[in-house]
Amino acid sequence: MNRFEYARPATLAEAVAAGAVPGAAYLAGGTNLMDLMKGGVMHPGHLVDISRLPGLDRIEWLSDGGVRIGALVRNADLAHETKFARQFPAVAEALLSGASAQLRNAATVGGNLLQRTRCAYFYDTASACNKRNPGAGCDAVGGENRLHAILGWSEHCIATNPSDFCVPLTALDAVVELQGPAGRRAIPLETFHLLPGSTPERETMMQQGELITAVCLPAEAARFAGNARYLKIRERTSYAFAVVSAAAALRLDGETIVEARIALGGVALKPWRPRTAEAMLAGARPDPAVFNRAAETALAGAKASGDNAFKIELARRIVVRALALAAAGTPERVPALPASPFAGAITHA
Repeated sequence: MNRFEYARPATLAEAVAAGAVPGAAYLAGGTNLMDLMKGGVMHPGHLVDISRLPGLDRIEWLSDGGVRIGALVRNADLAHETKFARQFPAVAEALLSGASAQLRNAATVGGNLLQRTRCAYFYDTASACNKRNPGAGCDAVGGENRLHAILGWSEHCIATNPSDFCVPLTALDAVVELQGPAGRRAIPLETFHLLPGSTPERETMMQQGELITAVCLPAEAARFAGNARYLKIRERTSYAFAVVSAAAALRLDGETIVEARIALGGVALKPWRPRTAEAMLAGARPDPAVFNRAAETALAGAKASGDNAFKIELARRIVVRALALAAAGTPERVPALPASPFAGAITHA
């Protein structure tokens, strides 16, 4: 491991000042950063430990019915918070499917948003990777790429975003709060992550020194609580990263869909929200034919990036399945292996 300076600031202002130093990186749960440092993928010269900053580990219910989730809230604590799980069940289901219990007890909300791709070529420092070393090329193009992107990719990078948590958050119009040298700002999660284009090394809208302080869900997101699901297909029935995943949320009036939300994971370098597919569901009856048309629309721009053409059809099918599960209603109990069609059921808490 490379040598680095370590700081544990006592206030948010001190943390931002320390994080603004070139080569600095923030450390919270460390479940991703430590692996990257040990593998020689990241070499921060300054490590800024924010794990004990006051006020960032709270779940705050807002007067309008929305919720503000501090960046240092642990994934496990959020998923098992009873009111949160009832109001935003698809988010809780995604959190519980995202990692083992040990990792969920350490990983933070803010860190989850910033976890980096699990592309094997990104992790292998002997391979060419534009994300790790801009201008080096992309060995995933023409390499082992059956799990890589089918939407929004470029010749410079075909990696995918690994987060489960971000998928339903994107569908529900979550907003990311940031604090940086220039002050505070808020960015919709839908636009927070960037597609690779010609600069895959730039992964989010964040600037040097900026720190995630919270993620907010609007009150309107709770209107989908009765018909919301997250579904994830993985290569083994375990806490693996998604081959493809989908969040679906519906607002129904009798046998009519009033409003629909969809987001896909495992298909691009950011959670993918097909708004055209959402719009075509409004006013329709929740039936397989309608869901199939929506899925076709959602994947209309997909193209294989190598050996992963199967993911296009798989993604279509998971959209249909997620919509059907959402239409059937949010279950009172969550599957023992969340987001999976297998296994029995247990309660959140």
